[in-house]
Amino acid sequence: MTSIDERLLESKMTQIEQARTWSPRVISKFETLIRSGDEVSLYRANPLAFARDRSVAEPESIDLFLHAARAGLVDMHWDILCPHSGLVLESFGRLRALRSHFVCGLCDIEGHTELDDFIEVSFSVSPQIRHLALYDVDNLSIEDLHWKLKFANGGRLPGGQTRFVDVLRGFVRGMTYLPSGLTTTLQTDIGPGAVSGVNVQTQAGFTLPVALDPTAVQMPNTPTIVRATYDGQRFTPAVSAVPSGPVIFEISNTGPKRGSLLLINWPPEILEMPEKPTLEFDPYVSGGMLLTRQTFRKLFRSERVDEEEGLGVRQVTFLFTDLKGSTALYERLGDLNAYALVREHFALLDAIAHRHAGAIVKTIGDAVMAAFFRPVDAVEAALHILRDIGEFNSKHGQPAVVLKMGAHCGPSIAVTLNENLDYFGQTVNIAARVQSFADAGEICLTEALYTAPAVRQLLAGHHVEEFEAPLRGVEGEARVYRVTGRL
Repeated sequence: MTSIDERLLESKMTQIEQARTWSPRVISKFETLIRSGDEVSLYRANPLAFARDRSVAEPESIDLFLHAARAGLVDMHWDILCPHSGLVLESFGRLRALRSHFVCGLCDIEGHTELDDFIEVSFSVSPQIRHLALYDVDNLSIEDLHWKLKFANGGRLPGGQTRFVDVLRGFVRGMTYLPSGLTTTLQTDIGPGAVSGVNVQTQAGFTLPVALDPTAVQMPNTPTIVRATYDGQRFTPAVSAVPSGPVIFEISNTGPKRGSLLLINWPPEILEMPEKPTLEFDPYVSGGMLLTRQTFRKLFRSERVDEEEGLGVRQVTFLFTDLKGSTALYERLGDLNAYALVREHFALLDAIAHRHAGAIVKTIGDAVMAAFFRPVDAVEAALHILRDIGEFNSKHGQPAVVLKMGAHCGPSIAVTLNENLDYFGQTVNIAARVQSFADAGEICLTEALYTAPAVRQLLAGHHVEEFEAPLRGVEGEARVYRVTGRL
């Protein structure tokens, strides 16, 4: 039977319900998940899957899980996925602990990943609310360790619906725990190709080619013994190849902790592939997506990127806004009144950025720097700002707040500056430079942003002027697009 702390659950659900205005039935749908969701869906919950399966808007679903994490109903994790196997390589409870370097013992690869590239932010129900068997790793069956805990994501082979884990199961020749100080045996039949063994918890692994055994014809039923040691960090086989046919693996664990072994017999056609295919995953909340969400930045202000390295982002869109004639504004209204007006305009921009799945990164004087995960969201936000700033001015009278805006998309580095999650790099510099080309009520976009998915279609009803301009870090003149209003 599922054991739930009813009093604590009720308290946390009330806290979440009061955090903001939610769409009808969203809270009850979330409570149903907590109460009756299966172990896997609650151990590594995906807000986008929750939105899809329960007819909830994706932005609201993400906000829901973030508020639940803030309330302590769920815990947030930053998971690094192997792009070729879907194996959860490492899971970090805090952003500052996240490292971009990864190793996959199954695929025998290592490399660096980025915040929006195979780093999934998942959520698990708090063990104080509902205790899951998956929390007790030491008591899991060897099957649950692999198929429920480490291979739960379900990446598919390119161009189809075949899950890699289903293909992998056909190659598995055995799995077992390796108790410390003992020798564990595993008997199986090995076919042509290669044999790999991996500890999916530490990524220690080995690979041995399968060689034709000349004695197999004379003694077909006599298994070959293959010995190896595991010291807690690596496997060391005593042989350089494995014969085909029946084999007994004897693995001696000399390390201080229990290990595990997943034994795989890769067929020749897999080994002959020129490169490992990158899997296709169902949509998930990536680290890059989360850092551009206003709700995350407000609820988790203490989250920091490791100060020593920063984390790469393949693509992020930056929108810069600035006030035109701010000096005259301060002279006419006085410092206090002008500052109050500027702060109100900051609040307006903050609300619009949030509505379009973006976040205000920082203010610089009277200017604003905002970040968006999708390029089209940044352009939609800029157009929304142009529409709403007129109403803002009509409420406050003259002199008007006049904005000019610029935006660019590209790679960047997420860093912590002045205790704030920030971005660094050429993309930021170019976005700021493009903004300087805009005049009152104008938006200037780089060619990279203008040609991004869905942007030109969004601007189809607007007047767009193309011109060449110098951009710092870009050789020669660059093409810029000025949006000045509707046709």
